[in-house]
Amino acid sequence: MPVEIRELIIRAVAEDPALSLPSDQEDRESLSEEAIISACVKEVMRILKKEKER
Repeated sequence: MPVEIRELIIRAVAEDPALSLPSDQEDRESLSEEAIISACVKEVMRILKKEKER
């Protein structure tokens, strides 16, 4: 059964990179990419759960 996503909301929080991210450029890029992917997956799962409840 195909899944259709009708709404996708992406939220971001801006933080001071010097406080929270490692100093190595590669680590920052992979951490940022992982955080974005994780946030997207959580949002998609939330939307699917909401659709299932209807």
